[in-house]
Amino acid sequence: MIPDTYSKEEKEEIERRHRELIDAWHGRKEPQDLEMVDKAFYFAVEAHKDQRRRSGEPYIYHPIAVAHIAAHDIGLGRTSIICALLHDVVEDTQYTLDDIREMFGEKVSKVVDGLTKFELMDNVESMQAENFKKIITSLSYDVRVVLIKLSDRLHNMRTLDSMPKHKQLKIASETSYLYAPLAYRLGLHAIRIELEDLALKYTNPTIYQNIKKRVDEVRGQRVSELRKFIQPVMDELAKLGIKTRAEIKERSVNSIWKRMMEKELSFEELYASFIVRFITDCPKEQERLECWKIYAVLTNFYRPNTAKLKDWISFPKTNGYESLHAIVMGPAGTWVEVQIRSERMEEIAEKGFAAYWKHKTDDQTESGFDEWLKKAQALISSDNANAIEFVDNFKLDLFSDEIFVFTPKGKMITLPKGSTVLDFAYNIHSEIGDHSIAANVNNQLTQLNRILLTGDQVEIITSEAQHPQEKWFEFLATATAKSRLKNGIKEYRRSFREQGEEKFGEIMRKLDLDPSKANRHTVMESEGLTSSIDFYYQVATGKIDESIIREVLKPQSSNSNFVRYITFGLWGNSNSKGKENTSSITTSGEFDFNVSTCCNPIPGDDVIAFNFPGEPLQIHRSNCPKAIQLSSRYGNNIVKAKWQPKSEISFLSELKITALDTAGLLNRMTNLLSNEMKLNMHSLHMEAKDDLVEATLSIFVHNTQELDDLISKLNHMKEIQKIVRKNNSGSN
Repeated sequence: MIPDTYSKEEKEEIERRHRELIDAWHGRKEPQDLEMVDKAFYFAVEAHKDQRRRSGEPYIYHPIAVAHIAAHDIGLGRTSIICALLHDVVEDTQYTLDDIREMFGEKVSKVVDGLTKFELMDNVESMQAENFKKIITSLSYDVRVVLIKLSDRLHNMRTLDSMPKHKQLKIASETSYLYAPLAYRLGLHAIRIELEDLALKYTNPTIYQNIKKRVDEVRGQRVSELRKFIQPVMDELAKLGIKTRAEIKERSVNSIWKRMMEKELSFEELYASFIVRFITDCPKEQERLECWKIYAVLTNFYRPNTAKLKDWISFPKTNGYESLHAIVMGPAGTWVEVQIRSERMEEIAEKGFAAYWKHKTDDQTESGFDEWLKKAQALISSDNANAIEFVDNFKLDLFSDEIFVFTPKGKMITLPKGSTVLDFAYNIHSEIGDHSIAANVNNQLTQLNRILLTGDQVEIITSEAQHPQEKWFEFLATATAKSRLKNGIKEYRRSFREQGEEKFGEIMRKLDLDPSKANRHTVMESEGLTSSIDFYYQVATGKIDESIIREVLKPQSSNSNFVRYITFGLWGNSNSKGKENTSSITTSGEFDFNVSTCCNPIPGDDVIAFNFPGEPLQIHRSNCPKAIQLSSRYGNNIVKAKWQPKSEISFLSELKITALDTAGLLNRMTNLLSNEMKLNMHSLHMEAKDDLVEATLSIFVHNTQELDDLISKLNHMKEIQKIVRKNNSGSN
């Protein structure tokens, strides 16, 4: 029964959603399974009867929606649906895990526990990171926790409109930084792209709406062109008896935006806003052959760009993704991106983990996904770092795009993109990494810091005389390698302990001091050391000598004029010009602030502010990667902020300009800046390349309107080909 706290209309809506949930459940529906799901459904309805969402609708709509996503979009079954319905019961109602265990069993209780957030605790730097670590740790015992959490996050993002702006920024940033990459790694393509698009909608609404509008404008013409492109290929495939269907897929707004930024192209210059996908229906053992047949037919009609061919069938991604990707020249004179895959590959590409296990056979060798899951479980079991370090390590090792490299015997090793020779060595074995001196890459001698590419064959050269070194951290890209290097350095330094103890004792006797633990800690604190292993190593190797110990423990007797300082970086508005200013940002209180140089926000930009104790407010553009990272960690430190225009304050902004190399260009640009617009220039760097000039212009402006006016006037100069507003946020 549905409690009377719900209105008649709400009761009817709850029952309708109940029926939709059962219909969305694609798997086995035995009577006992249906009975247990119904039991969980009405239990959740009762438990949440007095709760409402911020929008005013009954809270129970949320767990029902999460269960629907888990069942329909991911393809999960009975236990997952039950857990999705119950995922907020322990956190938000009077019921406990013991109640859940008694009513639904140990398995359901454990998954619900994994989905329950930590209560707010003192002395915890980032509750967001702590909760994400808890969710990720569940990969070691039940991946369903993560899959249900992604369903929960997707529904929260779909209903984010009712939240205040600062909450939107916190949740959207956390989503793009952590949850969308996690969905990608689990092969949940459809969920990932929706999460990314919704995150962009709230972190950069102007960009989101502009691209969405442009896609809407070209959709009709582009789809018509692609249908003509598809038809001759499909006719030929039918003649050959290759059972295939074709789809025209629209690239996501976020994907279009990322490509525009990476390639510095306008929307009109980007050819891949729509994709053609050919999907063949054939037995698994024939998939590879059938996909290459389709490619052969395709390239009989259209000339391919062979440099852009990507074979994810021979080398599946670690999330199980398999497909051929090709770029061909279409009849309209534009490049067309084509994807070729089987029906099985299509299901895995869309639904990821659950679909992969559905199609996995007992005799199938381990895939990249199995290896990724093992690597995740290994990182979880070995990583004892705090939550923020854990999240950073997990993202570094397991969210990056991958490369495939080979050992001398031909074994394929998967590493994150950007990995070096030393990353490879440490990922093979700690001992190999610790004693590495060089490598043969494709039979060429190379240094340890060389970045590897897919297809490289690597042979590590070692020496027993080599030992792990601090400077190696500078060219390691993987958390696994960094962790193993850290342990290697510790073990190497441990071997100096006896020598260090003897030398410390000698120095202390010479200074007529007691080599006590208290005195040792005093010296360690002055040197910023927390480990006795590091202390005795530095004493043994002379980095901490008699003069340093005397200065710390007997400063009054020191004859040395050498004074040792710790230098602290000072915050300042070094990137603004004009009067000192603490009020051109309006917040909920009076604060000093620092305009961040990583993204150079200026009045008119959407901004986000972070308030950390004892520091000025940090002001970033809302779509700045650094701001997104901070929001994903310290969402509770976000404060409301908006620009309050002050005409006398100017801010630094940077433009990258591509122009034809013509006489008088520099003079016309500086005349526009100085004489016509009366702007102060910080710097201008120009470099000629063939017939083009690449210019980087740093200019002080008062707001985005002034910057837009400048860009508009520069664009009216016939030599100017392209202008991009440069900063690390990748926006223009």
